[in-house]
Amino acid sequence: MTYRRRMTRLRVAVGVLRHNLGGLGTSVLALPILIAVFLGLLLTPLGRRAVRRVADRERARLTRWGPPVIGPPPLPTGTRDALRDPSVRRELAWLAVHGTIGLLVGLAGLSLPIYAIEYTTFPLWFRALDPSLGGPGFLSGPGDGLTGALEISVLGLVFAAATIGLLPGITRLQAFPGRRQLAPPPGADLSLRVAELTATRAAALDAHATELRRIERSLHDGTQNRLVALNVLIGAARRAQDRNPAAVAELLDRAQDATEQALAELRAVVRGILPPVLDDRGLASALAGLAGASAVPCRLDVQLPGRCAVSVEATVYFVVAEALTNVAKHSGASAAAVTVRRDGERLLLRITDDGHGGAGLDSGGSGLTGIRRRIEAYDGRFTLTSPPGGPTTMDVELPCGS
Repeated sequence: MTYRRRMTRLRVAVGVLRHNLGGLGTSVLALPILIAVFLGLLLTPLGRRAVRRVADRERARLTRWGPPVIGPPPLPTGTRDALRDPSVRRELAWLAVHGTIGLLVGLAGLSLPIYAIEYTTFPLWFRALDPSLGGPGFLSGPGDGLTGALEISVLGLVFAAATIGLLPGITRLQAFPGRRQLAPPPGADLSLRVAELTATRAAALDAHATELRRIERSLHDGTQNRLVALNVLIGAARRAQDRNPAAVAELLDRAQDATEQALAELRAVVRGILPPVLDDRGLASALAGLAGASAVPCRLDVQLPGRCAVSVEATVYFVVAEALTNVAKHSGASAAAVTVRRDGERLLLRITDDGHGGAGLDSGGSGLTGIRRRIEAYDGRFTLTSPPGGPTTMDVELPCGS
């Protein structure tokens, strides 16, 4: 097996382990809420909101690791209506399974890599173990010196193989109740989801039209005027050949300056459509260029194991470009940071600055509304946290393959 294939399998195993840990986390949250439901807390609005919140958390987790899990309509206000609501009943059924069986499955999945590490490394620390305390894990004793420790390390390799082979199935088993019970039931009214997709489609068309108008203004107000001036200068130089030869050199110099300015403006327009560096060298290099050109010192941290769809990378590029422009113009920040990660099939982007805060989607001239529309057009998520006094944090989540 080549080094690249081994690293790929290792990344997959780490991703599956993170998926299992996420499911274990929601099961830990589900267990006390399940106990509270048995105590009658479901009859209160607080209890119903708690059930919905942990269920939404599981929906978000499952969406990050596979096909989207569509959320239900808003909770009914009355207790009787809530108990009759099919989505509430399905959430309660999921809560009962995930808070008990899901917790046990998650602990079983977590124990495999723990035992693998503990047993495999046992020869390194077995001398520090008091024989009266027993052996590592569930073993009764540390074995006969180094020989026994090496035998236990072989068992650790067995657990490592079991982790790679069994953990994906354990994780799918843990996620199965959520995908079955938290998704809309067959024949459910998906009008809310249709309305949401219609709105994001309209926002995408608006963003596209706005981008076309921007390109048109750039070409009309900048490049076209430069080319008209160039044509005039060339005509003047041609007429001056016979009447005033000394002025020809000056006119040609001005024409060359106009040509260079027109080329620079054309390059700026092309970069606004799709930066060549994004296509040639990838997202990390393109973002490095933005961070290096930022008026505010920007720290960049990009960890992407592979390429995403071109449209997604272009969206991330323009979001970062617009955000850094906003930071320089409006935030009063002295430093900014851009972090890009890939979490399963989702790309996670975070942009922070240490400015005075107070940014909002209704802030005039901030461009945040355009950023949100561009993200929602790709069925992504946009969260802005900007309390007065700062700091400001923008979290973006996009599907990698859109």
